[in-house]
Amino acid sequence: MSSDNQPSYFKRHIFFCLNERKNGEACCAQHNAQAAFDHCKNRVKELGLAGPGQVRVNKAGCLDRCAGGPVAVVYPEGVWYTYVDNADIEEIVDSHLKNGQVVERLVTPEHLGR
Repeated sequence: MSSDNQPSYFKRHIFFCLNERKNGEACCAQHNAQAAFDHCKNRVKELGLAGPGQVRVNKAGCLDRCAGGPVAVVYPEGVWYTYVDNADIEEIVDSHLKNGQVVERLVTPEHLGR
């Protein structure tokens, strides 16, 4: 944990659910989550936002918000996003990861769980 006078190792951390269910249940992998993760990672690098003190883009298993899939979550704010395409990913990167502004239109509705 970081104290108030010591910053976190990363300013922001985004986790993409890449879970794939073999039983036919809804999952983020069915919605091109891997491609979205790859696009986000590349965009963050292109903008020079990657690395310590900046942004980290990570893969995750099931985040238990399948009904809102595909989903990603940004910390430390704890903002959940549902995205559709690369334009949505770019908006999350440019607005939230770079400038700290939540993209309200992409926020996953609170009631959506598994």
